Amino acid sequence: MTTTTRSLLHTPIAQFLLHYLEMVIAMLAGMMILGPVESFLFDPLGWAGLRAIPELDVLIMATNMTIPMVGLMILHRHGAAATAAMAAAMYLPFLVLFPFDWMGLMSYGTVLALGHVLMFVAMFAAMWMYRHEYIHAGRHSPRLDAQTAEEAAQ
Repeated sequence: MTTTTRSLLHTPIAQFLLHYLEMVIAMLAGMMILGPVESFLFDPLGWAGLRAIPELDVLIMATNMTIPMVGLMILHRHGAAATAAMAAAMYLPFLVLFPFDWMGLMSYGTVLALGHVLMFVAMFAAMWMYRHEYIHAGRHSPRLDAQTAEEAAQ
């Protein structure tokens, strides 16, 4: 890797976008891994019947995507507010779209597809609100890095 490439990866926008990509990968991993695990464990208890209800199906899927994202954010030492905003970004797009399905203005498939598209937008917005936590030189939150620097100075 050249010096130019290395320095480009450390620009604030690159750090932000790389972290966004990490969040998307965690989300997809949760959907692909936790979905089948949750079905395997709970289908014998009637889980498939609950998953047949469109709203519950979507909220369960959002939960499967949220769990690894929150875990990654805890690992990266993000604050509770940023973590809560990211978790909310996983559910809110669907909650906003459910009434359109109930009124017959959108099919469940459209709600599902559009909800996922809006989820990516909501994730970006949640990150942008707390961008100071996503743009930094190291892998740790600047909030904690500042606290560590203060402790070292004492």
